[in-house]
Amino acid sequence: MNRDSKIYIAGHRGLVGSALHRAAVRRGFTNVVVRTRAELDLRDAAAVERFFAAERPEYVFLAAAKVGGILANDTYPAEFIGDNLKIQVNVIDAAYRFGVRKLCFLGSSCVYPRLAPQPIKEDALLTGPLEPTNEWYAVAKIAGIKMCQAYARQYGFAAISLMPTNLYGPNDNFDLETSHVLPALLRKFHEARVEGRPSVTLWGTGTPRREFLHVDDLADAALWLMEHYDSPELVNVGVGEDISISELAELIRSIVGFEGAIEYDRTKPDGTPRKLLDVSKLHALGWRHRIGLREGIESTYAWYLENVANAARRSGA
Repeated sequence: MNRDSKIYIAGHRGLVGSALHRAAVRRGFTNVVVRTRAELDLRDAAAVERFFAAERPEYVFLAAAKVGGILANDTYPAEFIGDNLKIQVNVIDAAYRFGVRKLCFLGSSCVYPRLAPQPIKEDALLTGPLEPTNEWYAVAKIAGIKMCQAYARQYGFAAISLMPTNLYGPNDNFDLETSHVLPALLRKFHEARVEGRPSVTLWGTGTPRREFLHVDDLADAALWLMEHYDSPELVNVGVGEDISISELAELIRSIVGFEGAIEYDRTKPDGTPRKLLDVSKLHALGWRHRIGLREGIESTYAWYLENVANAARRSGA
């Protein structure tokens, strides 16, 4: 990509899209195109058609998606599969038909089987049943991967698919009803500290293990792979290390400064027992993460304080 290449970042206000936008600007790309959801509903095929016909981007990062944690997936299965399928079909097809030189599809590690051998290699895709608590989202993302591969095979369309591990960072979703585990824990411990509560109750047993990648590292990897990787075969993007939910909770409690107890509601689901990505392919290609977990959580908490907690207090909410 040249610094003046026209780059479209779909979903630039979300966790991943905003990180991609920051990274592209920081690297000196001067022709980045974005649209808000109000300006362009990617579920609307006709609207997507008009956008690509008018803008003719050369490169596309498809980071737009309906996302959420266990509760959101369980509550809104139709939206999680339907909205994501519409977005992917519309953008990938229009990108091919309007001459996009290369597309980067952002998937998710939840596409892999629930009990896939750990760490999970890219060839584990479609080798076993999915985790039931997020299968609607996972099925949609698998369809996106396969659509990219089908367009590459039949039309020679240049599309790469990246499978990030669990992400966190600035612009994350801190809504306790729809957020993922790390931002939810940050908010729970912060509010418990501020309100002087004696304890915080978390879902499940605390034993599942998860891998966490700062979203700025993912953005760096996506831009790097867009310029250095050309195969339609998917690539895992992660750190190659995981941590139990109970260990994560203790780490966040220490960062936030909450001194109360941590309790677990064992009637609630744990989700997948373990989800660690094998990132040997990514390392062999020449990219490694840079942001450590404690450093990343500390900076994310600072962002949360400034942009969510303190903003709510200033507005009187």
